Amino acid sequence: MKTKNYVLACDLKDDVALIKKYEDYHREVWPEIINSIRNVGILNMEIFRTGNRLVMVMETQPDFSFERKAKADEQNPKVQEWENLMGQYQQAVPWAKPGEKWTLMDKIFDLANT
Repeated sequence: MKTKNYVLACDLKDDVALIKKYEDYHREVWPEIINSIRNVGILNMEIFRTGNRLVMVMETQPDFSFERKAKADEQNPKVQEWENLMGQYQQAVPWAKPGEKWTLMDKIFDLANT
């Protein structure tokens, strides 16, 4: 199966205590959130941090759609609860579109294709 990869960026509020709490939550992500991620076709997800910048790497099934994920998330009260909680720690990157929290990054280099 050929998979698709996406990389997204988001910032955390630049506060050491808040960043620690955010990381603590991600050491024990609620099972309902893990299930919701897998149920929309995300095969693997990793989040990296430097300073207050987050980078998320997602590997998905070929038919994954951000639109379908958003619709499923809107209908899941536990996901809404998680997103509201994480919203206390996250902020959009300065160039994000209105209402956008995680911003899709553009690939500018791929060693495999050189």
